[in-house]
Amino acid sequence: MTFLGRKARVGIRVIIQDSLPDFVKAGNQGGNPELYEIENNALDRENVVWRMLQELAPWDGKRILDLGCGTGFWLPRYAETAKDVIGVEPDTELLPTAQARTENARVLHGSAEHIPLPDASVDVIHARFAYFFPTTNNDCAPGLADALRVLRPGGSLVVIDNDHHQGEFAELLALSPWAAKSQGIDEFIREWWAKRGATRTEVMSSWTFDTHDNLAAVLRMEFPAEVVDPWLSAHPGGTSLSYGYLLYQVTKQ
Repeated sequence: MTFLGRKARVGIRVIIQDSLPDFVKAGNQGGNPELYEIENNALDRENVVWRMLQELAPWDGKRILDLGCGTGFWLPRYAETAKDVIGVEPDTELLPTAQARTENARVLHGSAEHIPLPDASVDVIHARFAYFFPTTNNDCAPGLADALRVLRPGGSLVVIDNDHHQGEFAELLALSPWAAKSQGIDEFIREWWAKRGATRTEVMSSWTFDTHDNLAAVLRMEFPAEVVDPWLSAHPGGTSLSYGYLLYQVTKQ
């Protein structure tokens, strides 16, 4: 992305509306935010991921940034205990919903490479299924550099990603048509983060839906029919599946 400006005195990056020409709208949340809301409601009802996030980088009484906050689903949860909550989102169509989530959070237009905050101004950053998917064709180093810029010394970036090996969700990923193109990607990602001093934590949780129809609708949003239909046939009436997470943490020295 082209860097469009900086207020040198305070280190704030200036993001002009629609100034992110390489932004690609997410097919799930960007294409169907109402259904993605149901997906978010199904995530980690056991709170095992939340407990691990708090253990790795507590945000109680601190300033936390939800990077790639989407419709702001998680902002009220952070606001329960954080001193200050900020959401940053590149999709301008999602910003109004995010801004309306809670009066106890600020929502800004920006991206991982262009975070509109001063240097050393944030204690914790979470990036949940957003931006940090390093591949041989996608170098996430610019976003990591800007995240480290806005973190205070001792602050942490925690990236929440999918586990491609553990859980029923990983089994669906393995059956997906893009799996063949991703051979060895988990090892590449592991090495990419290791080279940048990140720790990796595995957490097993679930998707748990209120109805089978909701589960089926979300699966069909995330996967093609040839993957979803056999799984649903093998799990008639099912409302949940096991879901493995990977948490990558980088702490600013």
